[in-house]
Amino acid sequence: MAQHSGGPRVVIVGLGVVGAAVADELVLRGWTDVTVVEQGPLFETGGSSSHAPGFVFQTSPNRAMTQLAQRTLRKLDGLSVNGEWVSKRVGGIELATTEERLRELRRRQGFAQSWGVPAQLIPPEQIAALWPGLDTTGLLGGLHTPTDAVVKGVRAVEFQARRAETGGATLLPWTRVSAVNTSGSQVTGVQICPVDVEGSGVDTSETLPADVVLLCAGLWGPGMARDQLGLELPMLPVEHGFGFSLPVSTGVDAATEVVKPMLRHQDCAMYLREWGDRIAVGAYEHRPLPVAPDQIAAAEDFARTGIHPAVHPFTAEDFTPTWAEAQRLLPQLARGGEGAAGLDAARSFNGIFSFTPDGGPLLGPVPGTAGLWMAQSVWVTQSAGVGEVMADWMTTGDPGIDTHGLDLGRFDPAVVSSRWAQEQGEESYDEVYDIIHPKATTLRMRGLRTSAFHPRQQELGAVFESAAGWERPLWFESNQGLGEARLGDQPLPDRDAWSGRHWSPIAAREARHLREHVGLVDMSSLSRLQLHSTGHSTTDGAQPCTAVDADADPEGHGATAFLLDLHARGLLSRRPSRTVGGIVYALLLDERGRVLSDITLARTGPQSYHLGINGPLDTAWLRARIAEHQPAAGETLQLTDAGTGACGLGLWGPQARTVLQKLVAEDLSDEHFKFYRARQLRVAGVPVLALRLSYVGELGWELYAPAEFGRFLWDALMDAGQAQQIRPVGRRAFESLRLEKGFRLWGTDMTREHTPVEAGVDFAVTGEAAKKLAALGADVPRRRLQCLVLEDPAQVLLGHEPVFAPGGTDPLGYVTSADQGYTVGESIAYAWLEGAAQGAARSIGDPVEIACFGERLPAVVAAEPRFDPGSTRMRG
Repeated sequence: MAQHSGGPRVVIVGLGVVGAAVADELVLRGWTDVTVVEQGPLFETGGSSSHAPGFVFQTSPNRAMTQLAQRTLRKLDGLSVNGEWVSKRVGGIELATTEERLRELRRRQGFAQSWGVPAQLIPPEQIAALWPGLDTTGLLGGLHTPTDAVVKGVRAVEFQARRAETGGATLLPWTRVSAVNTSGSQVTGVQICPVDVEGSGVDTSETLPADVVLLCAGLWGPGMARDQLGLELPMLPVEHGFGFSLPVSTGVDAATEVVKPMLRHQDCAMYLREWGDRIAVGAYEHRPLPVAPDQIAAAEDFARTGIHPAVHPFTAEDFTPTWAEAQRLLPQLARGGEGAAGLDAARSFNGIFSFTPDGGPLLGPVPGTAGLWMAQSVWVTQSAGVGEVMADWMTTGDPGIDTHGLDLGRFDPAVVSSRWAQEQGEESYDEVYDIIHPKATTLRMRGLRTSAFHPRQQELGAVFESAAGWERPLWFESNQGLGEARLGDQPLPDRDAWSGRHWSPIAAREARHLREHVGLVDMSSLSRLQLHSTGHSTTDGAQPCTAVDADADPEGHGATAFLLDLHARGLLSRRPSRTVGGIVYALLLDERGRVLSDITLARTGPQSYHLGINGPLDTAWLRARIAEHQPAAGETLQLTDAGTGACGLGLWGPQARTVLQKLVAEDLSDEHFKFYRARQLRVAGVPVLALRLSYVGELGWELYAPAEFGRFLWDALMDAGQAQQIRPVGRRAFESLRLEKGFRLWGTDMTREHTPVEAGVDFAVTGEAAKKLAALGADVPRRRLQCLVLEDPAQVLLGHEPVFAPGGTDPLGYVTSADQGYTVGESIAYAWLEGAAQGAARSIGDPVEIACFGERLPAVVAAEPRFDPGSTRMRG
């Protein structure tokens, strides 16, 4: 990348709230050679930023989304443009008209406490005091968040863009990007041409060189990515009804605009606020109205008509129920004028916003093209925060927060398509204000990916969830008769309606049965890769190992040299196994020694490895590191998907060896097939890569085979295990078993915000990586992931609950994973706890309280793991 005193040459496509924020932050960090290309006019560009209502409610179940909103308001506080305010902290109130919603607001108050957002549940009379004129009939209460704010999108754009320009950035309005230029796998610039504002018909194009290109194209992003990059973005622009009342008596002038708190009325999928002498109302109640790229007006049309491309005609019929409820809440609207009882239909419109499958933005580097970045599907709520994160990420490689739920590469490319993006985007729109259970799963495009075992699972009454498009069994109704469901040595208590959703007591039966006998778990959805090298005389290509502990090749070349280089750089926490057949659990680390992921490396040949990973982000990271690597002359590193066209089973339990031994000729005793070893076997004649691993703490293997053998393999194992009472086991039991054993779940229990020491996985850091972490100071913890056990084992947590000292008001931390440990008879939670002296872990037995729906649940810090601390069962 070219460097000079102003940093690399950067082109930002789009001057909405995101493009302006990133330009501003890059200039503030010393990257001043920044050019922002905008197809519309400056500041009020015609995209979503230009009509956004500016509601910034900070609280979200997603911690990173809350952090982005907090950063946005911190940056914009106190700013003005031409004497007009940019952000105003009028606060917000979320209303409850049902007991279910009121309970949800208690849960949201817990999120706010966990993430540091002031929030208080208030009664109807206090709501009435904050919003005179609001009819509180039927209201049960509300969640008041006094630091939430209204942000004026166009003013935010103008302030940040002008400051960037003053610092050295160049703004190019009425200019279109017609192509992104690349050379090999490196971005080199963009092709630009002026928008034909005058209708001259003249098309002049020129090249704008760049070392870094950031696409912040908003609504135009999906079309641009498809046409210019050949990428399908999982993002859907959707129309959203936004209405204005006729003038009413608010006592607020146009300059002040808003005084009272913003209101969210999620039970009717609507929101409203003051807008000078009018009331503005937004509606999510209506049907999804997706917008295709060719339905978005061109910049030339904007220049000719003055109508924003992101504004479509108001569909009054969709708005009718929302307006009726607005009149009920604010009776003055029914008296506000003629026509539609006070609705100014002429001023109202359908605004276009973007929706992704999980509601998060699409941020980060574009896999496979160095220097190409995106920041798409970002609302005003997170805009300035995204600007800070993107600028840090681009200039230092460190975004500063956990980005795994924000990264544009988080969705599996195998399932991303235009239809999938539309289906998931419509569902996301439908659920904007719904009460979403943390265990809920998509209802769209079910059955998109099924394992080879799916017909057998259906026959056994499997209840499925969707994971990256895969149908994954949660439990099996056929296991209803596996004895009494128990929690430890006691009958399993009934769960309440909330914690009992997407769950069955069958999970407890399956967990205990696996611990006592043997279970079969579908592992086909686990992401896996094959890493191997070719081009030298001793390579075995991608052939799997046939023996355990075979001697490996010298380590100065190929795939092994690549992995050793990562270890030497401190990016891979452990070196690969020295022997063919060895398996290593390791961490992928960033330059600061933070945990990017955890993986298993099974050495299947002198220069081939089978990798168990956490998803497409790991694939992208490894491909980027391979691109940096300099292999020996004539060598080539190849990283290929090992999951497509394959299937996988976990065979675990004290009887697992007995069952598998019936189907193989090789000796499976511990002496001949040790823990953390891999081997190619013929299981009932099926070619299987067997990995002696356990994520549930029991003896057993992961077994991977070509998909065409899957049904035969399932049947062979089930038949061979009849005497050992083999049963299929679903994901809910699997989750409980791994929690009992204290195994971390990346993305939930640990992220790139945490060091191995803090996360309790420093046992996986050795050699050069350990030295690197010590040199960085990453071996000195600031907080700790610790195990908590609730006093009442019948109480169930689901994650993100705040943790307090007994009687305390300031949270010590928050819960990550939680579930009942059926076989140990406890309700277990893992939580990040801060505030211990010099980062030391809190003492075993220390009491804490966990807030759950407004109730304080007593718990204690507990030793871990809760099951088999010596790990004798899985090593036996």
